[in-house]
Amino acid sequence: MFRLEGYLAWEAEVAAARREAAGFVERFPWLSTGQREAVREAYEAERLGFAEGVFERAAKRSRGVAEFYRRRCLTICTRWAGACVAVMAGTALLAALPVLLRG
Repeated sequence: MFRLEGYLAWEAEVAAARREAAGFVERFPWLSTGQREAVREAYEAERLGFAEGVFERAAKRSRGVAEFYRRRCLTICTRWAGACVAVMAGTALLAALPVLLRG
């Protein structure tokens, strides 16, 4: 699921970079066709390089947050398991206490 979302987000970013690059070169009507293409490609590459950095930082942060919550969940589950075992042992001891005191 996340791979599909990532793919779609990146494709949207590529499309936006192309639109912005095309709009940017329209500001320079005096450039030749080759110059306009070079400027458009440079703008697009710069924009996508920036976007890639943003995506990489977001993915790294997401992995860090996921790891933090995985560890936190493991800690909480371990504590709950310990508490449940303690309650069960206490209940078993209390249930056995009358038998032990009679004997």
